[in-house]
Amino acid sequence: MRYAVDFFYLFGILAYSPVILYRRLAHGRYKGGWGQRLGRIQRRRPDQRCIWIHAVSVGEVNATRTLVEALGRRFGQTPIAVSATTDTGLARAKALYGQTHDVFYFPFDLSCVMRGAIERINPAVICLMELEVWPNLARFAEDKGIPLVVINGRISDGSFPKYLRMRRFIRRMFGRVRLVLAQTPEYAERFIALGCPAERVHVTGSLKYDTAQTQGKTPASARLAEQIRLGDDRLWVLGGTGPGEEAIGLEVFRRLREQAAFADVRLAIVPRKPERFDEAAALIERAGFDYVRYSTLKEKDGCAEGRPTVILGDTMGDLRAFYALASVVFVGRSLAPMGGSDMMESAAMGKCTVFGPHTFNFRQTVEALLAGGGAVEVKDADELLQAVRKCLSDAAY
Repeated sequence: MRYAVDFFYLFGILAYSPVILYRRLAHGRYKGGWGQRLGRIQRRRPDQRCIWIHAVSVGEVNATRTLVEALGRRFGQTPIAVSATTDTGLARAKALYGQTHDVFYFPFDLSCVMRGAIERINPAVICLMELEVWPNLARFAEDKGIPLVVINGRISDGSFPKYLRMRRFIRRMFGRVRLVLAQTPEYAERFIALGCPAERVHVTGSLKYDTAQTQGKTPASARLAEQIRLGDDRLWVLGGTGPGEEAIGLEVFRRLREQAAFADVRLAIVPRKPERFDEAAALIERAGFDYVRYSTLKEKDGCAEGRPTVILGDTMGDLRAFYALASVVFVGRSLAPMGGSDMMESAAMGKCTVFGPHTFNFRQTVEALLAGGGAVEVKDADELLQAVRKCLSDAAY
């Protein structure tokens, strides 16, 4: 079976290699970290066994913060290692943990790679955020007696049917997981259906709720306000946007500013993926708004000239600072079928939070927020305009 898994991986790598090459040339992705992806991982203290935590991207890395803090208090002498799959996830992990913990790219799950990687990482336990169970990782962990734990466990509505179709082949892999701490009873049932023994699956809630920042202004947001010369102006933030949403937001913003009551409102656009920063900048230019790229201000630690109408948040790790300054937030990747972005971040700050109908990756969070009046769902640009006007006009909305 392991040879079949490796053959499948190799076939996938060959099929996907043109996409990797294109993204590397066009967007600058996948340029670094290949040694780590191939298992050549160096730790500060390789002789000491560690707690290895793996998180795919930025959202999952952010959710590790309370976990890492708790593990540090409980097992202070045990090193912690954090891996990520995406470039943005690794950058966030380095920002959070680079000074104190080992941070590296997650190695490919090829048996020849994963076997050596586990030897070099030398984990006492492996914690996988949300899902991220891989066949060879699970097999080698079991062979070496290393507990495999899924934390903040989640199998999305879109992924679950696909896993069910492969249940015959992945049941043994899920059976090797020692413990699953699922976000909801529904997710717990899904892990059990895929092969995790029921006695190993427990419901513990979502770590993202624990890591949500509830305070408003912070030193980072105060500095951001100075740099963009916010003053008494109001700020509408489009956070974590996907393709097509910046254009919609800019048109809605233009219509909003036509009314004198909203002439003091400014717009911040923070795309979800760094490779789309230039695309968003071009859209702002075509829309005719004066704007500033926050990366230029941050790089020089300077302030904008004048009061730019639009701010492009083209940096990583600053979305919360933008949210802290916002009068209203639109959470992106939700007006088109992209699954949504984390809306709990802005809602936890008490911000008027708006999102579109396509939030299937955050269904439980959306249901809770809508039931409690903590957010507004809109279907299109017209409803978005109405919601933003209402949020800016009615403090109780």
